[in-house]
Amino acid sequence: MSLTIAILNQKGGVGKTTTAINLASYLSRSGKNVLLVDFDPQGNATSGLGFDKDALEETSYDILFKGDSLESAILETQYPRLSIIPTNIELANAEVELVDKPNRELFLKNAIGSFDFDFILIDCPPALGLLTINALSAADKLIIPVQAEYYALEGLGQLLSVTQNVRKGLNKNLELMGVVLTMFDTRTSLSEQVYEELKKHFGSKLFKTIIPRNVRLAEAPSFGKPISAHDKWSKGARAYKQLAKEIMTK
Repeated sequence: MSLTIAILNQKGGVGKTTTAINLASYLSRSGKNVLLVDFDPQGNATSGLGFDKDALEETSYDILFKGDSLESAILETQYPRLSIIPTNIELANAEVELVDKPNRELFLKNAIGSFDFDFILIDCPPALGLLTINALSAADKLIIPVQAEYYALEGLGQLLSVTQNVRKGLNKNLELMGVVLTMFDTRTSLSEQVYEELKKHFGSKLFKTIIPRNVRLAEAPSFGKPISAHDKWSKGARAYKQLAKEIMTK
């Protein structure tokens, strides 16, 4: 039975897609069969694993609206045990098309419910619209990446409120697996202050692993590779490897 994890923060630029790609990579390298669902119309997880967003035959848009083509939407990556359902800007149309559909919040859950993977990771859009509600309705767990910056906690209350509403009305099994601090800069006191604030608010729900600000980590998507393939000895690689271990322990 798959464990489905939504990776979400409605703020952009917090390391959400970087977290999704690299967790998927390290979980698969640990011997797990992993499916990454790119559910962000920007398609950064797709290009971050080396696929051309403009040359896709089927995408996550198709699994929402063409139930007879689910398996063909899954692409094998060049990395063993790691697959992806890619996407492109076409997915942005889904927000409008889902509005009048019955059970519109459950389309993704119904689409991926029969998939047999150890882990299904959903890279959510940086918004709290219908696509995100679909992701939360399909997920067992939620991971929230938070950037070590001044406005780190801004918007988290709204995100947690939406999560609580989804739990009450659509998915009683949804749980917060944890909050992960990203882009941590050891040279600044601000990063340490943000860490202490998150620790105060989330306690044991704050992952022990901290993702550092790291040039090699930031440049890996431009090569279409996870950090494990781009520079496995970098600080960023070691951090995501440790985070994957922490998730498997949880």
